[in-house]
Amino acid sequence: MTREERKVIVASSLGTLFEWYDFFLYGALAAITSRHFFSAVNDTAAFIFALLTFSVGFAARPFGALVFGRLGDRSGRKRTFLITILAMGLSTVLVGCLPSYASIGIAAPILLIGLRLLQGLALGGEYGGAAIYVAEHAPPGRRGYYTSWIQTMAALGLLLSLGVIAAVRALLGEAAFADWGWRIPFLLSAALLGVSVWVRLSLDESPVFQKMKDEGRLSKSPLREAYGQWRYLKRAFAALFGIIAGQATLWYASQFYSLYFLTQTLKVDGLTANLLLGIAVALAAPLNLLFGALSDRVGRKPLIVGGCALAALLYFPIFQGLTHYANPTLEAAQQRAPVQVIADAQQCSFQFNPVGAAAFRSSCDIAKAVLARHSVSYDNLDAAPGSTARVRIGAVEINSFEGSAIDEATFKQRSAAFDAELVAAIRAAGYPTQADPAQINHVMIVLLLLALGTLSAMTYAPVAATMVELFPSRIRYTAMSIPYHAGNGWIGGLLPPMAFALVAASGSGYAGLWYPLTFAIVTVVVGALMLPETYRVDIAAD
Repeated sequence: MTREERKVIVASSLGTLFEWYDFFLYGALAAITSRHFFSAVNDTAAFIFALLTFSVGFAARPFGALVFGRLGDRSGRKRTFLITILAMGLSTVLVGCLPSYASIGIAAPILLIGLRLLQGLALGGEYGGAAIYVAEHAPPGRRGYYTSWIQTMAALGLLLSLGVIAAVRALLGEAAFADWGWRIPFLLSAALLGVSVWVRLSLDESPVFQKMKDEGRLSKSPLREAYGQWRYLKRAFAALFGIIAGQATLWYASQFYSLYFLTQTLKVDGLTANLLLGIAVALAAPLNLLFGALSDRVGRKPLIVGGCALAALLYFPIFQGLTHYANPTLEAAQQRAPVQVIADAQQCSFQFNPVGAAAFRSSCDIAKAVLARHSVSYDNLDAAPGSTARVRIGAVEINSFEGSAIDEATFKQRSAAFDAELVAAIRAAGYPTQADPAQINHVMIVLLLLALGTLSAMTYAPVAATMVELFPSRIRYTAMSIPYHAGNGWIGGLLPPMAFALVAASGSGYAGLWYPLTFAIVTVVVGALMLPETYRVDIAAD
């Protein structure tokens, strides 16, 4: 590796590290920010709505790919990802400055969503620029290894964000951190933004782009050229469903959903969960380099398709293992005294109410709301039409009540009494309020998280090189960015809210795993049938 190549990799990868640090912060702090920006609704709806706001940024990414992809193919790689990092960094700093819902009302979540949209648009142009820039500097036969540094730094961006969060939490304490200290990691990104801009200003333009520009071979309409021809449209479809869908959902399952599962479902305290995930991420990050180099020898396709196949087989065993080693008391209670909601299915609603307008007062909704509030998994059993719902905990049954025909004061009184009775029965059956720190097997949790991280690295490491190699240089920025960000934004980014919506709808703490498992299977099928092998192509060709 030459000195210039090292400079390109370091500069592009550091920018990506800082970029992903910014973007990961909101995902890691969703449980806390939901209480500040969505405090007008109940806790379950607030958390799901906070996750949806997190996903708003991902939903905007393909639109950012449209804008910045064209800019990158027409004006250059360097200029484009200078703009993206400025937009991303400034919007992150401003999140740390936003007043809460208690201060400015509905304007708070509206402004937050606007900043998340800006972050998503910027990220829509960031990854493609970094991947193309490194790949177009890499020698043939080394693109997988060179570009895998970008994937490694994305993982380290998450690690950096978790480290900063853990340090601020430990310094301030949980109460102060939840009150105002959560803003500090966002504000610290101002320093990271300055470093990122300085590093990227030192770069020269990509030699492939400069050669095309000097020879007058730039595409006049990259979008029409990329998606107006069946051969490239077919490759975009293969990239979206044969690479990105499975890779993205596996990435977010290993980096985000596992954290939410530990803290929300298994009730592990936030500091411990963040530290355990951070250790696993640190151990898994170098594996990106290993798998990137391996893809230069055996090809990209075997790693992507094989990794998704393994993930489909191992999702449920890994998360069941997390339950066993993180909260064995909860696991024992679920086996000894399983909880069942016995109700008329017609009376059971999907309790997602982000604007606070709906009232869930059927006996089924009341019972499920209490169980959801205390993170108790349950099975659903049908009851006779029109009957009052009841909750069975082992051999004990507790009747819910119909709240639609009673006044507000009476409803609150009966709700409090029902909540107290049900929670007492849950606690008597051995369901814990929190995971017992003395019972947490830290080593096994890290190993299970590392297993997820290994599968993620296996599928993620070859992605940058593969996406660059699938499309010709004159339309590469546009052609690769749209399927990449559509998959990561619209499929991967929706994993946290969709997974928890599935949990809320079904009652099972594992129901959310069906979302990434389904896309893992889709990627195995589409990738095996439609994805070409690319590791020996000439990427300088038009």
